Amino acid sequence: MRKENQSTVSEFFLLGLPIRPEQQGVFFALFLGMYLTTVLGNLLIILLIRLDSRLHTPMYFFLSHLALTDTIFSSVTVPKMLKNMQTQDQSISYEGCISQTYFFILFADLDSFLITSMAYDRYVAICHPLHYNTIMGQSLCVMLVVGSWIIACSCALLHTLLLARLSFCADNIIPHFFCDLAALLKLSCSDTSINQLVIFTAGLMAIMVPFLCILVSYGRIGATILRVPSTKGIRKALSTCGSHLSVVTLYYGSIIGLYFLPSPSNTDDNNIIASVMYTVVTPMLNPFIYSLRNKDMKGALRKLLSKKTYSSN
Repeated sequence: MRKENQSTVSEFFLLGLPIRPEQQGVFFALFLGMYLTTVLGNLLIILLIRLDSRLHTPMYFFLSHLALTDTIFSSVTVPKMLKNMQTQDQSISYEGCISQTYFFILFADLDSFLITSMAYDRYVAICHPLHYNTIMGQSLCVMLVVGSWIIACSCALLHTLLLARLSFCADNIIPHFFCDLAALLKLSCSDTSINQLVIFTAGLMAIMVPFLCILVSYGRIGATILRVPSTKGIRKALSTCGSHLSVVTLYYGSIIGLYFLPSPSNTDDNNIIASVMYTVVTPMLNPFIYSLRNKDMKGALRKLLSKKTYSSN
């Protein structure tokens, strides 16, 4: 990298959440509770799937990876936000900011791909039940997860390398609670047209294409269920699709509205609220929506608790 392209900024300052100083304590406790719920809930999912052999199926294979991804995804931003709220030290080093951006993009994209893999698994299970074991073999499941990691790492690395070549000359105040890529591009005094183009093209591949695949999968599921118009079938469709689609709408709606449908009325505060929805709220809700409302997961939890009770006696 040429010297003139290197950043003259050694650190950035994160303004954090748009809350008043006297509200810091309340919001610190709130987000700490949400973060602990996210971590403990998702780790519980991983533990139950690991210990119960009945959960060693493709659906729960993807769910365990999603739980791990959500745990790390939330850990990329929330601990730093909590530290800033507690210490009132809003600074983050240049290297730390670039690293946070990389891991944020990596696990955001990975989340997207894993949710899509789960939607495909449900599509095969409901629309092609007789061929489910043949189609959703171990090799395909592993390939989908490995492929998700490779594409997510590639997208994150591309964004980060393009970001690292930019210069930040004077303004180093980020109106956000983490090093958001779009906010960083606004601070740069370099030409960011290539970065913007990559955000659009890579975003289509990592966000919009998976989102459309999910919609198609669940559309086919709904059409299959409706071919057999029974109360049981409709109830099954709602239980299969309703909760998942609500999280899909929350997750993808926030991202699409924030990054792909910018509006002049979008203020920094609105952008922060949208970011909180898919970085904090959605990972916290996933354990409840994807597993704790699932009878198999409830059975595995009861089995684990009964073992603990028996061993203690």
